[in-house]
Amino acid sequence: MARGTLRIFLGSAPGVGKTYAMLREGHRLRSHGEDVVVAAARDRGRRETRELLEGLEPIPVSQVLIDGVLVEGMDLDAVLQRSPVTAMVDEYAHQNVPGSRNPHRWQDIDEMLDAGINVLSTLDVQHLASLSDVVSAITRVRPAQSVPDEVARRADQIQLVDISPDVLRQRLADGKIVAADRIDAALSNYFRPGNLAALRELALLWLADRVDESLASYREGNGIDDSWLARERIVVGLKGGPEGEALIRRGARILNRVNGGDLLAVHVRATEGVAGESPQALEAQRRLVQDLGGSYHVVAGEDPAAALLDFARSVNASQIVLGISRQGKVHGLLKGLRGGATGARVARNSGDVDVHMVSHPLGDGGAGGLRRRQDLGRARVTVGFALAIFLPALLQWVLADSPEKNLATSVLVQLTGSVTVALIGGLWPAILAALWSSLLVNYFSTPPLGNLAISDSENVLALLVFVGVSAAVATVVDVSARRSKEAALARAEATTLADLSRGAADAEDTVVGLLEQAVDVFQVRGAALFSLPDDVESEGGGTRTDGSRPGWRLVASAGEIPSTAAGPGGAPGTAGIQGDNVEQIDATTCLVLSGRVLPASDRRLLGAFGVHLVAQLERQRLLASRNEVQRLAESNTMRTSILRAVSHDLRTPLAGIKLAVGGLRQQGVSYTAEEEQELLATIEECSDRLDVLVGNLLDMSRITSDAIVPLLRPVRWQEVIPGGLHGVAPDRVRAELPANMPEVDADPGMLERVIANIVENAVKYAPGSDVVLAGAAGGLSQATLAGRPVGELRIIDHGAGVPAERVVEMFRPFQRLDDASPAAGVGLGLAVAKGFTEAMGGRLTAEPTPGGGLTMAISLPLSSGVPFDAPPEQAPLEPQSAILRRHHAPPILSSGTDTP
Repeated sequence: MARGTLRIFLGSAPGVGKTYAMLREGHRLRSHGEDVVVAAARDRGRRETRELLEGLEPIPVSQVLIDGVLVEGMDLDAVLQRSPVTAMVDEYAHQNVPGSRNPHRWQDIDEMLDAGINVLSTLDVQHLASLSDVVSAITRVRPAQSVPDEVARRADQIQLVDISPDVLRQRLADGKIVAADRIDAALSNYFRPGNLAALRELALLWLADRVDESLASYREGNGIDDSWLARERIVVGLKGGPEGEALIRRGARILNRVNGGDLLAVHVRATEGVAGESPQALEAQRRLVQDLGGSYHVVAGEDPAAALLDFARSVNASQIVLGISRQGKVHGLLKGLRGGATGARVARNSGDVDVHMVSHPLGDGGAGGLRRRQDLGRARVTVGFALAIFLPALLQWVLADSPEKNLATSVLVQLTGSVTVALIGGLWPAILAALWSSLLVNYFSTPPLGNLAISDSENVLALLVFVGVSAAVATVVDVSARRSKEAALARAEATTLADLSRGAADAEDTVVGLLEQAVDVFQVRGAALFSLPDDVESEGGGTRTDGSRPGWRLVASAGEIPSTAAGPGGAPGTAGIQGDNVEQIDATTCLVLSGRVLPASDRRLLGAFGVHLVAQLERQRLLASRNEVQRLAESNTMRTSILRAVSHDLRTPLAGIKLAVGGLRQQGVSYTAEEEQELLATIEECSDRLDVLVGNLLDMSRITSDAIVPLLRPVRWQEVIPGGLHGVAPDRVRAELPANMPEVDADPGMLERVIANIVENAVKYAPGSDVVLAGAAGGLSQATLAGRPVGELRIIDHGAGVPAERVVEMFRPFQRLDDASPAAGVGLGLAVAKGFTEAMGGRLTAEPTPGGGLTMAISLPLSSGVPFDAPPEQAPLEPQSAILRRHHAPPILSSGTDTP
């Protein structure tokens, strides 16, 4: 059975007419004799939609009883049994009712398609998974349902239902989208003009990308290589040199002249080696492309021109931007001998793609050029020249003793010597050896012997061929030797960079980890990373606005730290830095190694280290920025919650105080002594509630603003427990502390507050259960904090407990268990307790109590005078009855906190 087809009506917002368009298409198909049914669709109170539903066969809905309410849903089995040609299913991203066969409606639609049923459906752009976070940031409303993009892209046809924001708002104002009592709220929130314009743009761009994918698939399936200029795409070829930024900006300016398009920068990496690349330049160019809204790509190929053209055709590019050198005819001739300049070959074979050649003095070919020859080393070249002088003479001396010497034998032997010299010393020693060998062969092996004259013209030709063959063979051998060395160097660099990435990932501070790796790899004594302050960067370097000279700031270092001085550094723009190797990574970052001067062959690897370091610095800056934004968001939430608490949770005790005071002051009303005491007790109770609420609010505000400064000193648990139990009924609390609990480092006032909040919370949420204060055996916990042993106090109740998945939520501000009423407090007690404990360097954790309930453990570092491996000094234990008798005493105030 053939699979059915899926057609989705996509809209930018509710009310644009998706369901209306789907139902009209259903009527059109029905008028052509097609079997059409409505599997799931709602009129949402809209008259036009209700009229379209009339005349179409509906599939009866299924009903499920959930919490005493009948919930309707699509009956998938009924649709499959009816087996129409086309079924209309509204809301493609709809989430099915619990107990359904599939959790999502799009999965139901997949089953219909597998059964050969064609489906018409609707979808809002806000329900696409890739755009849900963007939509929520625009509208401040998080979609409750979503559908994966790859699922929506499988549709055979996606049709955009589009109307302008003004028309949509007018429909909303006319009452055609939401109920009359919700129109004003909708107009001022979700349906604001800016929101609708942004959602419309998202829908258009998403659909345009799908059309582009369909076009690319069609061209690939039909083997079409020619560019179809359906959309302006500019490809900028990069070779890794400093001219790349100028080429990228030129491409961006060309793109700005048209209305929309894509900017793609591509670096073609030659498979024979990457010696001509600058990692710093490529990293800077990648960032520039991304800042300009483009994308950066890397491809590999033996022929840079062919690889660049293949990439341009694969992305359906309309224009290519390349660099062309202004270095003169000799340079161009060398290029021609090596197969032609990259830019010229791209222009010659570009076909319908326009090629822009941007001249510059920095080198040729945006995507590749003359590769820097890999040096074989001074020692090998020196040995090669020595062999070029002595080896031909030695070979000729050996030939002199040969009984059958002739010109052919001499030529072959000397050719072997030239190849040997090429293997060791490279091209130029081999050329010298070939010329020197030709003179020796001419002098000793061509008649007349003993002079350089040649009597036979054939011998002249033989010597010329010998020199030419020697030079050609030497060239091939030289290229092979150099490429072998380049390949070995590239493998070593790749291995080093892989180890670099792994080591940095394992290190806690990745920047320091990279610098330590640099010290080991380059065998230097120290490595340091310097950067310019932000004010210097904004002023373009040079001098600050106050006339002072900018200075480099040490960011991180490993080993010996290089110094900064007033003298010039090792690279342009690095004045003030001293070191054996100064590598400027970008305008504001510099890597310095000290201990030995690196050879030129290590400079590229040093640059790669620099790029990794800049990337890690950027990552750390982004993390710091994200944490700061998160902190500000939490502070804003805290302020909002505090205002909400002030406006709601404080109203009840204030109203009680006002009512009681008003009754006592009322003229002409007499109260009995018992009634006056009751009113005074009400005032006292409400005042206590206000005191606790305001204290918690102030403490939470100080905690979130990092304004808590505890005054730590050695404290025994028995000192702070009475103050912590102030105000708690004696019959609800039982203290079972061992006699030898050691001292801990704490702020007594804060610790009292922690105990008070935890005990109050336990009494409140564990009614009918005793609250037990207990300590670990010997007062010591097996855990440690920052390597220090800890003392632990456990507060145990046997109430309902807290589910494991809600333990973290329990410590958040303004949280109440099971949505308790506001009379239970504003939900700050445990948040304040956790904040105070962590401010003192401790830890507050929660765990289930065996047999049911919750156990809160307060862990604080032991006082430095208490050895971890020795039993603490025995202290007389205050009787439990005395503690419970004294827990109504006034709390002990600490200079480190201004609240009880």
